[in-house]
Amino acid sequence: MAKLKHVLCIPFPAQGHVTPLLKLSQCIANHGIKVTVVNTESVHAQVMAANQPDDGSNRINFVAFPDGLETDEERKDWTKLLESISRVMPGHLQEFIEKVKQQSKGNEDEQISFVMVDLIAGWALEVAKRMGIKRAGFWAASVSAVALTLHIPKLIEGGVIDNEVFFKWMLAIVHNSTHSTSYLCNSFHELEASTCGITPGVLPVGPLLASTRLLHQRGSLWNEDSTCSNWLAQHPPQSVIYVAFGSTTIFSPEQFYELAHGLEQIGRPFLWVVRSDMTDVPVNKFHGTFLQRVKNHGKVVQWAPQEEVLAHPSVACFFTHCGWNSTMEGLSNGVPLLCRPYFADQRLNRSFICDVWRVGLGVDADENGVITRHEVRTKILAVLGSDEIKANCKRMKEMARKSVSEGGSSLKNLESLIELIKA
Repeated sequence: MAKLKHVLCIPFPAQGHVTPLLKLSQCIANHGIKVTVVNTESVHAQVMAANQPDDGSNRINFVAFPDGLETDEERKDWTKLLESISRVMPGHLQEFIEKVKQQSKGNEDEQISFVMVDLIAGWALEVAKRMGIKRAGFWAASVSAVALTLHIPKLIEGGVIDNEVFFKWMLAIVHNSTHSTSYLCNSFHELEASTCGITPGVLPVGPLLASTRLLHQRGSLWNEDSTCSNWLAQHPPQSVIYVAFGSTTIFSPEQFYELAHGLEQIGRPFLWVVRSDMTDVPVNKFHGTFLQRVKNHGKVVQWAPQEEVLAHPSVACFFTHCGWNSTMEGLSNGVPLLCRPYFADQRLNRSFICDVWRVGLGVDADENGVITRHEVRTKILAVLGSDEIKANCKRMKEMARKSVSEGGSSLKNLESLIELIKA
């Protein structure tokens, strides 16, 4: 009888990184493999508070490590968080693996045999290599972003970019990636075929959608508003504008008001995700005036079950920050995209959305750096009125579906990963 396997999964502690890796963990667990997910203590608390076990399965366990910061310290400073995690967590990881090995003597099924790591937490790959454990890296962005990141040393050497702090951090990722020969991505080959062809070791296994969910709330770090579906059901097909800018985007009061007025003036139903930390606009002023004016056609929530929303037939377009998970969810549901990138790879994603795949449009800021209400209204109407964009979205949706179906490229790559784990 073949031995069971035990996979250790380590995401970077941020919404856009935890969620896809949890879904991939469920895909692995569905093949009879035990998975242990390691989060920082703060993220672990958020995941446990925001989610309920879906089916009582015990193939996935959760453990928490300290991140090296004090309880009351700010964790939105990624540079500080990265430095702290890189300093303290390698030791915790090695101790945990050794502890599991010690406790499972005589039962090899329990011993950790494979480590799957977000490349931003790539120090874990080095620990696994040192301990003789098989491993694979995971990249929570596009294959194109992987290829670009892996070429940063050459870009610095050629003088194309400098060697400032951000790129030093990226260089560390590149260095750590050398401890793995496989790079898993939440993408599919047909979407980025040319880049896949020049990126050795990349295994696109996406789209990682709700069909592979781990938890009832899909591993979110935020409490999702359960009233969204009923509200959407009250509106005709292809009528609702869904607006959500991820877990980190921040708006100035001026930009926030311009967006609000643009949504109000267009006169169409909209569902808008407004996090409590998204802007400095006084909550009582916003709720007391704007919401009263749009109460008949607008709904504002702190967090939405996004996959469920985008799959709803009443949704006509998605106004997004172009985070990679959001991009994949929009493409996979055939929803036209309106793009307002915030940082990191989001500008690259916008370029693909608007210029390569042609499934959406971008909004442009004025001379003061503000996206005006007129721009919001004009571009929403343009997206909704484009037959070309709608046709391209339909084509992308079908490509995504085929990739995870029998014989599809992503399903084959997932099967290759399972074989690697079980070997």
